[in-house]
Amino acid sequence: MPNSRYRKASMFISLMLFALSISANAIAMQKPQIQELSEQDLVDILVGSCIQSTRNCDPRQSIDTIQQALAEGKTFKMISTDGFPDEGMVVAVQGLGGGGAWKHVIERTEKQNLARITEPKKQVVNLLSQHMGKDFTAIVRSEAAGATATATATALLLAADMGIPTLDASITGRAVPEVQQSIPWINGIASIPTAIITPWGDEIVIKHAVDEYRVEDIGRAIAVASAGEVYITMAPMSGTQIKKGVIAGNLSEALLFGKTVREAREASQDPIAALLEVAGGFKLFQGIVTRSDERGERGFNWVDVEIEGVGKFKGHQYRVYVKNENIVGWLDGKVNAISPDYIYNLNPTTGESIIGLGYGGYTVDEEVVILGVPAPKQWRSDKGVELMGPRHFGFDFDYVPIEKLHMK
Repeated sequence: MPNSRYRKASMFISLMLFALSISANAIAMQKPQIQELSEQDLVDILVGSCIQSTRNCDPRQSIDTIQQALAEGKTFKMISTDGFPDEGMVVAVQGLGGGGAWKHVIERTEKQNLARITEPKKQVVNLLSQHMGKDFTAIVRSEAAGATATATATALLLAADMGIPTLDASITGRAVPEVQQSIPWINGIASIPTAIITPWGDEIVIKHAVDEYRVEDIGRAIAVASAGEVYITMAPMSGTQIKKGVIAGNLSEALLFGKTVREAREASQDPIAALLEVAGGFKLFQGIVTRSDERGERGFNWVDVEIEGVGKFKGHQYRVYVKNENIVGWLDGKVNAISPDYIYNLNPTTGESIIGLGYGGYTVDEEVVILGVPAPKQWRSDKGVELMGPRHFGFDFDYVPIEKLHMK
């Protein structure tokens, strides 16, 4: 009998320990994973973000800024969406440009010698936080990249300054020309309330807007009236909302892209081929830019691009329609790639984004490789195609997935 009681007690204790172990593992699995980013991680992320951006992009200024922040002792962390607390809050911050900005605003503010604020990104988040009465748990990047300083760097630096992590996600997964073109809005999550800060510290809070198109109209108008530059908060979301409001893992994808082309070069391999292997998609064209006509209008940069083929593409011509980003590509006059699918314009030697000129510009006489990569399912939804498909940009044809365009 004593042995029987001992065995029963021992079994009970074992079961309890097993249950506690299962419970501890479950709790651990529910907690979001937080990764501290090394300098090499950060450089790869910035290079990869430029690749993701679907337009020209120069990461060098952002890399310098990040390296300076590291030298000052800043810590950069990335938090996963898995296990992110439901009560947590994230917000995206981005610069909003205004092609064709009012020249007289620039001239007048220079004559006035108006002082520019030093921390507009932090100020715009604090403005929204005060308005909402809530603190933010993490920063989520908006676009994949900007022109000279990536929106990714904005998210990383702002999060480090605030002592919080950057979410391993994005509300767009690429660069987009218009504010309403975002995953939250596809799934019915509004970007309001929205805070806007001008270079001189003017503060605007949009508490209500009719729809996201009006947020774009208002924000763009303020950018144009502010010499083409403001900072804007986008889509404050709870941990519950981010489940359908972001492209999860998009920052890790940027790291993968940057690391892939770097390691390919270090191994004396073709970075374009290496990138295609991890990104999927198609090599659409390679050639020399013969025309890149730009014009700033209504707060955007419009570019018409023509490229003459080299190598196996010799004798063929590629054309790209750009509204800040690459939207439609034609091979010898036939549609070859269409937004919302991604059209990357890359340097054939480095595998990185071309640097180009202005928003979305190409450099004449430069060699460029055009890659097409399928967009994620969020962009291919009916609402996603409505926001980023060809008819939104005034074309009289429907979106066709890139893999169907290239079926053999």
